[in-house]
Amino acid sequence: MSTVDPTPGSLPAALAEPTRPVRRGWIALLVAANLGVWMAFFTPIQVLLPQQVERIAPDGKETMLAVVTGVGALAAVLANPLAGALSDRTVARLGRRRLGRRHLWTAGGALLGALALVLLARQQTILGVTVGWVAAQVCFNAMLASLTAAVPDRVPVAQRGAVSGWVGIPQALGLVLGVLLVTALVTGNAAGYLAVAVAVLVLALPFALLTPDDPLPRAHRPELRPRALLAAVDPRRHPDFGWAWITRFLVQLGNALGTLYLLYFLTDEVRHPDPDGALLVLILLYTAGLTLTTVIAGWLSDRSGRRKVFVIAAGVVMGVAALLLAVAPVWSVAVVAAPLLGAGYGVYLSVDAALITQVLPAATDRARDLGVINIANSAPQVLGPAISAPIVVHLGGYPTLYAVTALVTLLGSALVLKIRTVP
Repeated sequence: MSTVDPTPGSLPAALAEPTRPVRRGWIALLVAANLGVWMAFFTPIQVLLPQQVERIAPDGKETMLAVVTGVGALAAVLANPLAGALSDRTVARLGRRRLGRRHLWTAGGALLGALALVLLARQQTILGVTVGWVAAQVCFNAMLASLTAAVPDRVPVAQRGAVSGWVGIPQALGLVLGVLLVTALVTGNAAGYLAVAVAVLVLALPFALLTPDDPLPRAHRPELRPRALLAAVDPRRHPDFGWAWITRFLVQLGNALGTLYLLYFLTDEVRHPDPDGALLVLILLYTAGLTLTTVIAGWLSDRSGRRKVFVIAAGVVMGVAALLLAVAPVWSVAVVAAPLLGAGYGVYLSVDAALITQVLPAATDRARDLGVINIANSAPQVLGPAISAPIVVHLGGYPTLYAVTALVTLLGSALVLKIRTVP
């Protein structure tokens, strides 16, 4: 829990521990904003970037895609905690009206990120694609940092599992709707980028414009010390937060290893006659599994007050799904593994997100600390390509890749037992 004294009246609203349950309308707008940002992240990675890279460098597509996504993920690693720290310290006015510390970053990230996607669509070289994707990652990670902080800012602990479940759904639904948007509703790679840019603005701006955002009084603004950005992950100072970070990192590394080359897996290993259509089928099955479990698991976790047992169970389910693909990398097995993986990841998303909000070191730095947690989401996107590319090309191919995916995921979920202050 936060180390800041949450006594009513001792802190401004922006820093106080929330006690009033949030309403459905607020949750719906937050879900929509998250849907926009996850569409912007996943649709390029799964469809638009592979298509664009293959057109530019068909003979080295695996390596070049790894370069583009790896450099972009490195930019995300740096941008997310920095944007979160700046959001924690934002004190702004519009005329005589004091503005909140989050929505400026949500709206600004959406607007500039949409522009970056439009520019990315025009690139004809790997260098241009890399620069464009880095710009998009920086903008959307600034947006994500502010959206992630909304849950500990405004949602009481007893409601965080369920709310995190709803917020987790867009991570899968964004990919489904994004793939449908760029394959079924629009034609062409450039048109796909433009469609995603428009979707981000339509989905994200209402949350920034229509929901409350508590301003931070200047007297309560903490100093920005660069070394403090990394201090929160030191297990010696905040052991539970440190173990939560390691758990998230390993599970997300497993996710990165298993998903980066999914389109190429269907094309080159499964040899499906319609890999684009097959990818959409697997994504739909994955999303169905996630949607069926994430809110229910979050609600059950809230009711029971327990988090760790759900995280461990989720890791086991995801590990089994990856092992199925390692043992039998064929289409029929992929159809079984996809909803199983989605179900496990749905449980993990909602419950682990709620767990993390309970081990944040300080209310004054919620977005910074969640930005540090988001390094555990982004850093695997840097390491994932570096690990998976040589495995696929030189060390046993896709069966070995999915066996490693299972091992890393199981290890990550088991380490949640190291957390002491959350049951």
